[in-house]
Amino acid sequence: MTETKPTTIADFTLPDPARFAQNLARLAEQAALLAQVMSSHQEAQQKEAETQVVPIAQVSKTLSEVWQAHLNDPNKLVEAQTKLWAQYTEVWNNAWARALGQPVKPVIEPARSDKRFKDRNWVENTVFDFMKQIYLVSVRWAQEMVANAPGLDDHTRQKARFYVENIANALSPSNYALTNPEVLRTTFATSGENLLRGLEKLAKDFQTADGRLRISQVDGSAFKLGENIATTPGKVVFRNDVFELIQYSPQVARTFEIPLLIVPPWINKFYILDLTPQKSFVRWCVENGLTVFVMSWVNADEEQGRKSFSDYMRQGFITAVDAVQKATGSDKVNTVGFCIGGSLVASSLGYMAAKNDKRVNAATFFTTQVDFEKAGDLLVYVDDEQVKWIEERMQAKGYLPGARMADAFNLLRSNDLIWSYVVNNYLLGKDPAPFDLLYWNSDSTRMPAGVHSFYLRECYLENRLSNGRMVLDNVRIDLKKVKIPVYNLAAKDDHIAPLPSVFRLGKYFGGETTLVVSGSGHIAGVVNPPAAQKYQYWVDGKSTASHEEWLRSATEHAGSWWPHWLEWITAKSGDKIAAPIPGEGKLPVLGDAPGEYVRVKGVA
Repeated sequence: MTETKPTTIADFTLPDPARFAQNLARLAEQAALLAQVMSSHQEAQQKEAETQVVPIAQVSKTLSEVWQAHLNDPNKLVEAQTKLWAQYTEVWNNAWARALGQPVKPVIEPARSDKRFKDRNWVENTVFDFMKQIYLVSVRWAQEMVANAPGLDDHTRQKARFYVENIANALSPSNYALTNPEVLRTTFATSGENLLRGLEKLAKDFQTADGRLRISQVDGSAFKLGENIATTPGKVVFRNDVFELIQYSPQVARTFEIPLLIVPPWINKFYILDLTPQKSFVRWCVENGLTVFVMSWVNADEEQGRKSFSDYMRQGFITAVDAVQKATGSDKVNTVGFCIGGSLVASSLGYMAAKNDKRVNAATFFTTQVDFEKAGDLLVYVDDEQVKWIEERMQAKGYLPGARMADAFNLLRSNDLIWSYVVNNYLLGKDPAPFDLLYWNSDSTRMPAGVHSFYLRECYLENRLSNGRMVLDNVRIDLKKVKIPVYNLAAKDDHIAPLPSVFRLGKYFGGETTLVVSGSGHIAGVVNPPAAQKYQYWVDGKSTASHEEWLRSATEHAGSWWPHWLEWITAKSGDKIAAPIPGEGKLPVLGDAPGEYVRVKGVA
């Protein structure tokens, strides 16, 4: 039962009248200036509206299909509407009962993980509790309408669920000054200075070349590449118009003879694996005796827009293997592929197997999909109509702007990655935190048109890599011909490359696969250094089981999976030799790590 509390806002203090009036006047002036800035970019904003990552027409069409499905069964529609009004009535009656001092049980409560309603006034204050429950009841009803719509195909239902979730997130009472108790309390306590600071931050975030609002998620001034982020010592030893190759300087006198080539996704920048020294997977590998190379992909422009997925295979991965061999003199190379970089590695290994190219000795995949049937949340953006829409918008420049990719990923978790910053920055007037992971997340990259289109169509739409129908340079890719050992890392709570999808990777390769499932998600499940003592990982589940059964039968270990992988990879890395020094092989030093390509911004 909810205890009866006074209906005032907890910790409420009256504002200073003079300061409050003065700040309101300044707020009006700032709002007028912001309106002028926005009006000066009307043409750009119109163009922006036409190129949104989720077309409004697509949203309208999908939700209309849901509504039409219910109209086909009017009895159930009436039943659903009656249920909604009954719950509204119950929330209303409970609010009156609380106001009269009676204990009541909430009709609905937010999920424990929902951070929007953590302020105690959402529970203790009758008015805010009423708004919260009305909102949650409405959201649950809308979700049920999508879930119970008769006759919808799975993809339409998934898109509708996604659109409803984002509309609901946008309409949350926590997002508005007059309906958020924390914002009201702060406004009174600061005599409105929080709103003034917030409007200044909003105006600053509108000051972009295209007049597009870019919400600040992090204090970017706190980080500088090569100084306090991406700091592992190394040298650029190769460069073409697709990637730079970084060879990291050894930290021990003798290293394993077979070098390690890491292939990150080109959908973002490589230094997610070389954040701060405490979180750097690259540094940890080097310190443990591995000779490490990392591909740093070019931030695509018009030139890369003409390249194909086959070009990224030949001029990217296979060229990188060539370069690693020249730098070290090694006959063999081990490799790590992360996310879409792993999909490229997998298809390249299939190509090399068809060509009887056996230079890759062992492969590790971080949260990588080769079977896209269960590709998860990103499928909401992928059907023939939407892919054509994306392709049309890549034609002019030859790439998809980094901002569009950032929007797509932000919308998958809009409460955490959009609306929490709206409240923090613009309503509470606070600065975003200097968080290294969010700095990397905001450092977006452009997608080359040909490569991106191929990936969406061949993998997400047609799923050709898993069924043996992908063709690269006139070679059909058959992953069963890849006989090398594989280490497959999946993340239990991954929404980008979901566990049910990544779990399947091993069954498509022809060699032995070691499956490991880490705790947490797509990034934190990978970037989890042993010293952090966070999360857990599972190994040795039943090989013939489903992913649920595999987890139930697997052995759980506390902490990071990194030491488990190190034991696996070093057993496949040969003997110890004198550590190769960057520049002492057949490749000259071209510059210091982290190189030039990583510094190119890809927002526009």
